[in-house]
Amino acid sequence: MTVLEDRTEMADADANTQGLDELFERLERMPVPEGFRVEIVGGYIFMAPQRDSHWGITFRIASAVAKRFGMDRVFSDVRIDFPGDKNGFCPDVALLKESAKKDDKGHWRYQDVEFVAEVISQGTASNDYGPKKLAYAEAEVPLYVIADPCQGRCFVYTDPKDGDYGTRTAVDFGTGLDLTGTVVDLVLPTDGFPRD
Repeated sequence: MTVLEDRTEMADADANTQGLDELFERLERMPVPEGFRVEIVGGYIFMAPQRDSHWGITFRIASAVAKRFGMDRVFSDVRIDFPGDKNGFCPDVALLKESAKKDDKGHWRYQDVEFVAEVISQGTASNDYGPKKLAYAEAEVPLYVIADPCQGRCFVYTDPKDGDYGTRTAVDFGTGLDLTGTVVDLVLPTDGFPRD
């Protein structure tokens, strides 16, 4: 990569962040109803109500990961800007590297994300299976888990390369989700995961 290309990419990233900052600032001034989750995917704003089943699964995953790594590295619904045009995601669960530090604007960096879990909502499922999965792969997040209460199944994505994941494994709810040998290195019980 030439210096000019490198500077162009940096300028594009700065413009992307500035556009996201402006969109999030506008959202903060809006009367977003209590219990709604908001994120920006590809420049589009998505707002969805938090459901009991969604929160139950998110809490179980976050608790298991926090038990293993501590509360300081595990986040839920916190903005992290990912590669692509205006991708300000708020993952259901994110695990950061031990060395993670916020950038100069006070945001966590996607380069420090080791694991993401998303719990499917019917209205936003296409984002989690589509552009968000591709953005996580582009960011080289080593482990991405989708918990889908509609199907009663989890999908585990590993081996990010060339903007997609090389490996996908499906595991039915009720079966231990074996993540040993990955960055989280644990077996996640799914028998308590509610279904929609």
